[in-house]
Amino acid sequence: MNIFVAKLDFKTDEHSLRDAFERFGSVDSVKIIFDRDTGRSKGYGFVEMPDDGDANAAIEALNDSELDGRPIVVKVAQPRN
Repeated sequence: MNIFVAKLDFKTDEHSLRDAFERFGSVDSVKIIFDRDTGRSKGYGFVEMPDDGDANAAIEALNDSELDGRPIVVKVAQPRN
């Protein structure tokens, strides 16, 4: 399952994001989106988890939780159009 994570602190790195999700199961990939011009985080990213049950548990537990001092939004990613 592809999971959208928003409202990330600009200092949050992929390692700490992966750690948060690995508490719930295996993580295939983590990608924080960065601005091409400034190199600064855009404050959102994506986490892919192979097991939907683990992914749903992570979404339920982590949505509105605090990561690196900020409350984050976690939900199922919508496919690109």
